[in-house]
Amino acid sequence: MEDASKRRRELEAAVLDKVGEVISAVRSAKRVDQVICALHSLAVLLFPLDYSSLLSGSIDQRYRDQVLSAKAPPEEERWEWWQAFYRGAAYPTLARVLLFDVASNWLACFPISARVHVYDVFFVSGLSSEVVQTLVPCLQKNASDGHDINYVLSNTERLLVHCLLENDGVLQMAREFCQSEDSISERTKPSVATLAQIVASIPDKARLRAPVSLSSHLFFKQITIQLLSLAEKRDEKVLDKVDFSNKSDMDDALQFVGETFSRICRRGSADVLLSEIAPRILRHVQSLLSSDFDSAVIDVFEADPGSQFWLKMIEAIKDVYAVERISEQLLHHLATEHASDVEAYWILWLLFHRTIRHQTSVRSMFVDKFVLWKTFPICCLRWILQFAVLECPPDANSLTKGHSIRGLVDTLQRLIAVWSKKEFVQSASMEQQTYVSAAVGLSLEKMSKEELDGTNDVMHLILQGVSCRLESPNHLVRKMASSVALVFSKVIDPKNPLYLDDSCSGDIIDWEFGLATPDKGNLDASDCPEKDVLKSKASILAPESDFNHTANRGISNNVKSKTKKLSEFKFVDPDEIIDPVTLNHEPVSDIDDDNASENSESSSDSSLQPYDLLDDDTDLKRKLSQLVDVVGALRKSDDADGVERALDVAENLVRASPDELRHVASDLVRTLVQVRCSDLAVEGEEESAEDKRQRALVALLVTCPFESLDTLNKLLYSPNVDISQRIMILDVMTDAAQELANAKTVKPKHRTGPLITSISESQPWFLPGSSGPPGATSWKEISETGTLLNWSSRYERELPSKSGQIKRGKTRRWSLRSSSVQENQMEWSHNKFPVYAAAFMLPAMQGFDKKRHGVDLLDRDFVVLGKLIYMLGVCMKCAAMHPEASALAPPLLDLLRSRYLNLRTSVQCLNDTMQT
Repeated sequence: MEDASKRRRELEAAVLDKVGEVISAVRSAKRVDQVICALHSLAVLLFPLDYSSLLSGSIDQRYRDQVLSAKAPPEEERWEWWQAFYRGAAYPTLARVLLFDVASNWLACFPISARVHVYDVFFVSGLSSEVVQTLVPCLQKNASDGHDINYVLSNTERLLVHCLLENDGVLQMAREFCQSEDSISERTKPSVATLAQIVASIPDKARLRAPVSLSSHLFFKQITIQLLSLAEKRDEKVLDKVDFSNKSDMDDALQFVGETFSRICRRGSADVLLSEIAPRILRHVQSLLSSDFDSAVIDVFEADPGSQFWLKMIEAIKDVYAVERISEQLLHHLATEHASDVEAYWILWLLFHRTIRHQTSVRSMFVDKFVLWKTFPICCLRWILQFAVLECPPDANSLTKGHSIRGLVDTLQRLIAVWSKKEFVQSASMEQQTYVSAAVGLSLEKMSKEELDGTNDVMHLILQGVSCRLESPNHLVRKMASSVALVFSKVIDPKNPLYLDDSCSGDIIDWEFGLATPDKGNLDASDCPEKDVLKSKASILAPESDFNHTANRGISNNVKSKTKKLSEFKFVDPDEIIDPVTLNHEPVSDIDDDNASENSESSSDSSLQPYDLLDDDTDLKRKLSQLVDVVGALRKSDDADGVERALDVAENLVRASPDELRHVASDLVRTLVQVRCSDLAVEGEEESAEDKRQRALVALLVTCPFESLDTLNKLLYSPNVDISQRIMILDVMTDAAQELANAKTVKPKHRTGPLITSISESQPWFLPGSSGPPGATSWKEISETGTLLNWSSRYERELPSKSGQIKRGKTRRWSLRSSSVQENQMEWSHNKFPVYAAAFMLPAMQGFDKKRHGVDLLDRDFVVLGKLIYMLGVCMKCAAMHPEASALAPPLLDLLRSRYLNLRTSVQCLNDTMQT
């Protein structure tokens, strides 16, 4: 033992001496060949070199002989030198000289073969963990010591790409952790977490001009592929050395994988990570499920060698946030890949069945966060409930309940406690309400009446949640209540199901509530009864589309080949009404049908002239130019195109202030409020249509305030509008108040100057001035003919033509103003709102505390109440510094002091509004 230690110390000293000689030779070199020879003298002791490739470059004959005279040690001795070089202080010392001195002064002069064999070899063929720890810090070096820092950085980035990506350096690190304890001591082994941190930080430290492969997306994708190759059976170098049942081996290899994956997720690239993990594990599970086996499925997965990596991977990830991000992305990828219930269950089991039993945070993530507070596609919700709550494999088409129902009962109680609260209905988003309602329904489907009787207050809370949703004006919210009530009634009394909605018919309940799209994907064919219908429609339409394509192509070719022939005929209007008797100017004859058909086939087809069928309905779309036509078009809810055209022109027509506006304003306001833009607009353009509708309403309030406000105030508390329409009314009133307060008018500037200009005394006052362009003739009086008395005199003169000017007639300007009209005008701001402030505020404040059918601002519709207070605050701001503000302030303060409102909250809201 002492001899081995002494031998190691002697070898380390010899390596350090050799490195010192090389560094001295490099710093004292005058020619690039001297640097190559110095580096070669060390490289030959560490690596097997290809001399033919090395000498193929332009090396001088003297130094070529020196290279050839170098003696290579035996393979065993070379391995000992390699270990001593990379495990000790020799490599970091030489690496600094290579990365700074050689890179900035000599590397550009290296032949390519020399750069590969005596420079890059120290990094590519070295210990990957040590190479990374020397290369990555150089990415953040600044200019110092006279080095060309740009060349140093570019060379470092090139070496990182070459070592880590092109030569699978990250995989080599994992293999290094799998080596025996005899070759790697705990003292010299780098920290796994530190090394993973260094690797994951490379994209952040790389320059903007760095190679594209060092960008976060591509870099993380490449290192993920390398680390996932540990799960492949072909990587025998690692799998043969790793005992996955031994925790120390897992800490060596898989801990590095887990730490690296955690850093990737922390840097926001979990989607990149799962884009590689999800397809691989899905293929692995599909291959095992498709194979023939006699034992239980669990035993097959645990005994398969390819499953060992997946069984340990999540355990190696200690970061809870990373586990959560991986779980979320995995569920979304499986939904995108249309994985079946069975495949998804075994994928979740393979990755999480150990951690969900031993780690409380992971179990809470699945049964609480993923069921209550996150939103996934409904198929993912089924998988979560099956794996984490029911804890048993599913059947082919439905959820399966396990032997233990304790987890199902606890989960249902937590879901019902949240779902039944009125605050959840008021504050949660529609997507969240849909997701939780589906979770409640799917959990209830697996319960029995006896199990429900054994729970605390579950029945009461279900009835409470159903009743508060049935009061909602939103049809989707009422549909959630109807679906939950239906499945609840089937549990209580299967023979008498309770149908509260016509859409809730049949045995299968749509827990997506009609919101699923083909892009999201469904669970399986049983959930999509329309699937076969769509396939049959597609099969019917496909031949027709092919026929149309062929026919159009034939027509176009026929037109191109007969251009000359068709030009001899007169094209006929396709919409012209033609009498068949006079067609082709042929007399009527009693020819039998057979002869007629033969003549029609033999006749030239040139009489059937082709014409463009595109945009054939443009003439049918009448342009809307009257407000009455706009109102009529908006009322035709079945004509989506007409409604869209009416919304396009509504604002411009209103702001033109036609005479009919005062008489049509009330009907137009009511129609604009009641039109459903989301139902009529093209998918993806709902916001554009909604914006046009609101701008038209603002224009009506600005141009015709009293008539428009009278209708809007009636609709604000009408039971025939929903919450979204009330919020829109208040938003429109707010925008209109601000526009009226910031109204601008254009007034002409006052002209300054003498009204009477002086003229020379030698010229009569009634003659025109003699000023003009050079070459103009003098003024001549023109005599008037046809009248006895002439009360005015007319004068004319000739002006010279400009160079290149062509006389085309006379041009007269019938105006006394100059051409720069805009320069003589100015904008004048005038607050027009105070006149209409009372019409804006007083009707809206009346009856806010009264509960009507469908209107409850103090309880259910509290969002509308907040909008109302905000609108009143904006109106007070717009009327500030005017007498109207003092008259309107007392009613507003009475509203804020009412016992139904929290005074402090309301005043704070008003203050925030006035400040903004």
